[in-house]
Amino acid sequence: MTTMTSLTLILALLMFVTSGRNGVYSFISLVINFALLFITVVLIAGGVPAIGVSFFSGICILAITIYMGNSGESETDIAFLATILVMIVMLLLIVPIEHAAQIQGFSNEDSEEIEAFNLAIGVNFEAIMISATVLSTLGAIAEAAIAVSSGLQEIIEQKPEIELSDLRKSGRNIGQQIMGMTFNTLFFGMFGGNLALFILLYKLQASFGYYLNSKIFVGETMLVLYASIAVIMIIWVTSELMVHKLARQRKKNK
Repeated sequence: MTTMTSLTLILALLMFVTSGRNGVYSFISLVINFALLFITVVLIAGGVPAIGVSFFSGICILAITIYMGNSGESETDIAFLATILVMIVMLLLIVPIEHAAQIQGFSNEDSEEIEAFNLAIGVNFEAIMISATVLSTLGAIAEAAIAVSSGLQEIIEQKPEIELSDLRKSGRNIGQQIMGMTFNTLFFGMFGGNLALFILLYKLQASFGYYLNSKIFVGETMLVLYASIAVIMIIWVTSELMVHKLARQRKKNK
């Protein structure tokens, strides 16, 4: 039994002990999403347009993540709709910025590992960079959407006569708590993943300007910024959709 298999079994066991049936569903969704990402890589390598494949895979991943891990139909529908809207907006934002930044491809720090390979592999590295950026933001926005929609749905159930302005304010309060934790998670994830590179550059006495012009550093920093913007947008969009749903229900009841 390999180390990866052992860790996977430990993860599955802990998810089952912690959340029971929902934990099992979450683990299954994790496996399915991994398979979808693998299929996405195969399709892109086979010549299928990277952005189109990533957009379709992103919708599938969001649907599996949101619906398999949560039982409430009302809030999951709102969360899924909000994530789709934010993903479209982020795609429209990422495409021109990535084209202007020109950070696609391999960096100078990767030259030693790839010097024995032929880089003329017939794929668009800019499209791959855009696809990877879009897919990397999905986890953060799905988690935030579910947290906001579930929190607001519970408030609605406890206070059916709540004012729409108060519900919108509650959504902002929930979002503020999510933003702090999410931003720290994204930042420390980026820093921890590139800690060895930062130490290497420090030992080489690289200037601060070198960091600002390094493809790896700029790419990871932009990824954190994209995810942070997406989280802020998903909080606002989910809150507004929940307020609109409650207003429509009250109008229908009258």
